[in-house]
Amino acid sequence: MFKYFEDLFRGDHRPGFGALEIFKYIGPGLLVTVGFIDPGNWASNIAAGSEYGYLLLWMVTLSTIMLIVLQHNVAHLGIATGLCLSEAATIHTPKWVSRSTLTTAMMASVSTSLAEILGGAIALNMIFRIPVKIGSVIILGVVVWLLLSNSYRRLEKYIIGFVSIIGLSFIYELTLVQIHWSAAVQGWLMPVIPDGSIIVVMSVLGAVVMPHNLFLHSEIIQSRQWNLKDESVIRKQLKYEFVDTLLSMVVGWAINSAMILLAAATFFHSGTVVTELQQAKDMLTPLLSGSASLIFAVALLFAGVASTITSGMAGGSIFSGLFSEPYDIKDSHTKLGVLISLCSAVPIIFLISDPYRGLIISQMVLSIQLPFTIFLQIYLTSSPAVMGKYVNSKFLIALLVAIGLIVAYLNLMLLRSFM
Repeated sequence: MFKYFEDLFRGDHRPGFGALEIFKYIGPGLLVTVGFIDPGNWASNIAAGSEYGYLLLWMVTLSTIMLIVLQHNVAHLGIATGLCLSEAATIHTPKWVSRSTLTTAMMASVSTSLAEILGGAIALNMIFRIPVKIGSVIILGVVVWLLLSNSYRRLEKYIIGFVSIIGLSFIYELTLVQIHWSAAVQGWLMPVIPDGSIIVVMSVLGAVVMPHNLFLHSEIIQSRQWNLKDESVIRKQLKYEFVDTLLSMVVGWAINSAMILLAAATFFHSGTVVTELQQAKDMLTPLLSGSASLIFAVALLFAGVASTITSGMAGGSIFSGLFSEPYDIKDSHTKLGVLISLCSAVPIIFLISDPYRGLIISQMVLSIQLPFTIFLQIYLTSSPAVMGKYVNSKFLIALLVAIGLIVAYLNLMLLRSFM
């Protein structure tokens, strides 16, 4: 990323960013965006806004900045090597490192799928009064059918449409409330950790910077079937990928921020602490309108379905990488990874007595696994043997290590809160 700006300002390798040409490369980043506007984010953000008002908006800003750096870096791995993160780990690290890290990544993928399926099921309950457990089976069936019967490019189009619907829904919701923008700006820029908020802070972090998205982005960035033997093509794709990643992450930042803003302006302002998404939907009716609560539920449904699709894809990518294979929905290893990620989540949902708390805890589990994936990524993208001339610069290594240490420190704070 930094070399890109150096080249751009120096005038070398200037890309021809025609508007129509850029649109050819938009897509992979938006699939990653779906992962951090998922139902787990809804639960974490509404908890943050309803309990602490605008104070935790800074966590969305910090997490998104981390995400831009991490996702851009892992996309470089995919473009420069033709390998996803899981494949690269299997090929370039000792077996005990790759197996242990990828096993925990699969567990994180299951935790992600749990949140996504559960969120979609909660939305079905909001709209059609379908019991959550039955709704989870319906979401599972729909997503498995979509994944097994559609090409990647078609799924990409569906998900871009879903993201658009979610974004427009929150734009509408925000027009109905009065936002204290001075407090919001202060919340975005001033880090504050109120007493008792560490679990919510960690859930927001885990809901934005998600380990499965790092595996997914390194895989789907190769969907354009680029010619990796032509250096000029590689350099061009690296630059267009940055535009796709930056645009997509900013969209995700805006939607996550809108969730906290809505919760702060409605629930925190009225002194209501939200303990479940169904309560949030019901409370919006007297505070705003019936249409606002319905749009809230419909947007949650689209978020649940879309993010469950990408979670299943990530599970397939991680599992197939264990066998040094790329994601291919026609391959048995990919199919098995998809099914493990999705089908393992539903029995857990049947055991959960508090769905909203389950969403919060699932995001916290992601944040615990995240440092392992981050440091694996740093090792691989900083290795000349893996990346060749596209290896990380010393400055980027330092930045990535700093991000990894921040995440590790926040996890220690989380552990301390439980002790």
